[in-house]
Amino acid sequence: MPLQRRIGVNALYLIPGGVGGTEIYLRNLLAALAEIDSRNAYFIFTNRETGEDICPPSANFQRVPSMVPARFRPARLVWEQTVLPVQAWRRKIDVLFSPGFSTPIFGGGSKVTVLHDLQHKRQPQNFGRLERWAWEAMVWSAVRASDFLVTVSKNSSRDIKEFYQTPESRIAVITHGVEPAFAALKGDASFGESLLRQANVPECRYLLTVSTVHPHKNWFRLLEAFEILVKEGRPEHLVIAGLRGKSWKAVEKHLAEHKLTGRVHLVGWQPRQVLMGLFKFADALVFPSTFEGFGMPVIEAMAAGLPVACSDIPPLRETADGVADFFDPLSAANMADSIRRVLDPDRRIELSAWGRKRANDFKWKTTAEQTLAVLLRAARG
Repeated sequence: MPLQRRIGVNALYLIPGGVGGTEIYLRNLLAALAEIDSRNAYFIFTNRETGEDICPPSANFQRVPSMVPARFRPARLVWEQTVLPVQAWRRKIDVLFSPGFSTPIFGGGSKVTVLHDLQHKRQPQNFGRLERWAWEAMVWSAVRASDFLVTVSKNSSRDIKEFYQTPESRIAVITHGVEPAFAALKGDASFGESLLRQANVPECRYLLTVSTVHPHKNWFRLLEAFEILVKEGRPEHLVIAGLRGKSWKAVEKHLAEHKLTGRVHLVGWQPRQVLMGLFKFADALVFPSTFEGFGMPVIEAMAAGLPVACSDIPPLRETADGVADFFDPLSAANMADSIRRVLDPDRRIELSAWGRKRANDFKWKTTAEQTLAVLLRAARG
């Protein structure tokens, strides 16, 4: 029988409700690991903000709390480089898994780090000078210190090889899964319209877009496309659900100046249950991003039976080619055309069926199995 391994999980980066898709990734991955692995011991290293709910209720999972605040990133990064290696050494960790871009440079044991994307390389204009320098230092050191790197798309793998000269043998492409609850939404009465009221969405037909309100999410091109549809007399509203990112105030200002506040609803970050309610009652998902590592909302929408209109960029082609309607993210007119197509009744039925079938390929159990294989390989090394 294989030796039991002691696996550390570096969750110091996690800010509940504050880091977007990487939180969904970690919570679902840990839950799936608990389902498939009862032998190896897991130690979840957490910060001041993260509670016990991050740790699955399994005998082989243990939370190791600390008082470092993740919201103050410099303190968290210093703690990660100094205290975390000592904590891991005391618990005789065989392999440290870091799912949030950074890992300790020093310390014993093997290391596996997740690089979800390289936005700081592909779109450096979205970062301030100091912020970009910090990202570069953090990712560069993680690449050098890690035995293996995990990323979430072939496109991100190519970026890692190009920018950090990393051999393919050290990179594992492991896609996200999608929660089974999305596929059951339409028939699940517990996801009722009261959830829309919790999100301050009025009774209306609406398009949904889900993502942090950052520049690379292409908000102003989306609003330009939506204005085209409004002027044509279409009845749909637009609901934007996501964290208050760098573009939030600029988007609010744009809505006021263009008299769109009654038709576009900025609802911010929403609890998972409420977000699923937004998916259930939407007419379509629009995903206009100019850059992604994976694009989790696209898979979630397809699983929920929503037709998807999304940007024609490589990671989304990997995920949704043949089951979504693609548009040029730099053309508002092209985006508006795509939205019209997915709202056509016949096209909706077609895309919904294809999307549900494609979404079946993305399971958190598979993500967990592939991740565990990398962790055990690193531990043996």
